[in-house]
Amino acid sequence: MSEFFDSYFNIKKIIKSKREYKQQMARVEALPTDYQYVFKKIQGHMWMFAAGSGYDMMKIHYDLIELFETGVADGIHVLDITGDDVAAFCDELLRNASTYTANWRETLNRDILKKVGKGRNSK
Repeated sequence: MSEFFDSYFNIKKIIKSKREYKQQMARVEALPTDYQYVFKKIQGHMWMFAAGSGYDMMKIHYDLIELFETGVADGIHVLDITGDDVAAFCDELLRNASTYTANWRETLNRDILKKVGKGRNSK
């Protein structure tokens, strides 16, 4: 089965992913209110950048839940985990994920190099 069909039309995989997602979100609901709020804001922000099927984004969310659960267990304030620049924290989380911005960057560079890159002088 091609990767495209496996990601978008594999019913068993989709059902399993939905079940796992619900279990993970139950873990989020068990976190203190501040942690829940920050997680949901980060989640909403990150989904705006998700590309493809989003399975790699789910892995990042699961890891974030584990990080937050550890922070709660250690008595650490949520912003001591993320830092005050939560957007920069999100950028780090997204570094290895497939995102639309990465696709846009690749398209921009490819299109420009294809059109004008071959005729330039190397100095």
